[in-house]
Amino acid sequence: MGKTAILVLGSANMDLTVKVPRIPKAGETVLGGGFVSTAGGKGANQAVSAARAGGNVVFIGRVGRDAFGNQTIAGFEAEGIRTNFIFRDRRSASGVALILVGKDGQNQIAVAPGANANLTPSDIKRASTAFRGAAIFLTQLETPLQTAQAGVELACANGIPVILNPAPARALPRRLLSKVWILTPNETEAELLTGIAVKDNSSATRAAEQLLARGAQNVIITLGAKGAFVRGDGVCQLITAHRMKAVDTTAAGDVFNGALAVALAEGKPLIDAARFANAAAAISVGRPGAQASAPTRREIERLLQLRRKFTPYARGIRATGAVCLSCRPRALTRRSNPIWVRSTQK
Repeated sequence: MGKTAILVLGSANMDLTVKVPRIPKAGETVLGGGFVSTAGGKGANQAVSAARAGGNVVFIGRVGRDAFGNQTIAGFEAEGIRTNFIFRDRRSASGVALILVGKDGQNQIAVAPGANANLTPSDIKRASTAFRGAAIFLTQLETPLQTAQAGVELACANGIPVILNPAPARALPRRLLSKVWILTPNETEAELLTGIAVKDNSSATRAAEQLLARGAQNVIITLGAKGAFVRGDGVCQLITAHRMKAVDTTAAGDVFNGALAVALAEGKPLIDAARFANAAAAISVGRPGAQASAPTRREIERLLQLRRKFTPYARGIRATGAVCLSCRPRALTRRSNPIWVRSTQK
């Protein structure tokens, strides 16, 4: 396995999506339009995003012995993702997500985890060889918490930096957070984790500081159309979003995380990696579907080039966000930047 390999542990679902004029209220029936069945799941989405962004990806997960499971594995292989550590479950069907997408691009999702719920710490041990030489470990919370924690602990034991996307949000033990290099909640998840409603730079700063105090080494709060707030490695900055017409926001956060992992695995500084991920997510919201919306490396780089060309950034003015001067810079240490440390130790 190459040193730039990205190891993704997570869920793989089949997404069953219906387009509707608007998201229905509780107890309401809304007649929809088109229906489509596509591969999804937060872990799978992030793996595909990373592969298209140029990463060498290995996926650890569990699917059923059914048609959806076969489609998932075939889809991974078509993207160049290694599938050696996808386990087939004899008891449960593959996971399924029921998704409603409104005209404004907003979505509502319900998930039946199926085989994902049966991914265990024992499976992580069976996949231990995948951890040798990986550059980044990326996981989420659509599989059992103890399994995600086992993956994080094994990654740390192998000196692999950990990105944890805490979705869906749940209480996280300090022991787990202390091993997380970068925590990437969205604004809703940040509020559920901290009790702080994230509405502006000030509230984002307070939420990020609380998560840092609980043990996370760096925090990136994704803010949808507002961009992403980065706190860590001496940075406290809002990266503003690229202006795009939203068609489907279903996988924007997953695309962000997959692209972020690639940029960090390649040694980019945290703020530059977040800009790269921000561009990838912006492209994805302009397309329907989850994995289908993930852009290629060439598309991401083209958007970044256009932004540099047509914004004040090209004239030496920071147009990518406002620096929060009230934040005290966190020192660049071995603990806060393991990729940098490893590169200096070669």
